[in-house]
Amino acid sequence: MIKINLNFFVNLTRFLPSERNAFPVPGGTTVDMLMKDLKIPDNSVKLIFVNGKKQEKTYCLKHNDRLGLFPPVGGG
Repeated sequence: MIKINLNFFVNLTRFLPSERNAFPVPGGTTVDMLMKDLKIPDNSVKLIFVNGKKQEKTYCLKHNDRLGLFPPVGGG
């Protein structure tokens, strides 16, 4: 098991687990796998940042990674 830190924004905060800091996941877990485990709908995430850098859903999470998920935002 590895531990990661989770930051979800706007309407994605409802998917945050109670142990968002040092959240345990099996080694080899991708962002996509984590989203499925947390039941986050695929189309509700627009941007993925890991340690401040933009990543794809296929990114394999590493120990102490900081994962940020952002929903699509509208504006005018």
